[in-house]
Amino acid sequence: MIEGLFFIFLFLVIGEAISKAAGLPVPGNVIGMVLLTFALTRGWVSLERVRGVAEVLVKNMAFLFVPPGVGLMVYFDLLRKEWLAIAVSWFLSTLVVLAVVGFLQKRLEERKERDG
Repeated sequence: MIEGLFFIFLFLVIGEAISKAAGLPVPGNVIGMVLLTFALTRGWVSLERVRGVAEVLVKNMAFLFVPPGVGLMVYFDLLRKEWLAIAVSWFLSTLVVLAVVGFLQKRLEERKERDG
């Protein structure tokens, strides 16, 4: 369990460092998780090392969203004023994600059929 936390936090710190050093608009935790995923797919980090911690985090994910949800209460006035822009961007971004995932899934299935 400690070893799994070490790897997760290690990649979090690496991602934060890359984000700050490069001045990227992408959050460091996202960069870190992408790097961790890359390391897992390459076999540099064993899935068994992080599986236990990852399962605990996923099972308790609802608790991890409480602080940001409470933080939104500070911005109720802004949310009330800008609800239309927020709703439209939420809807359009959902459509874009669905389209990109569908396109990638189709391409991956075609490649698998062609190569397999």
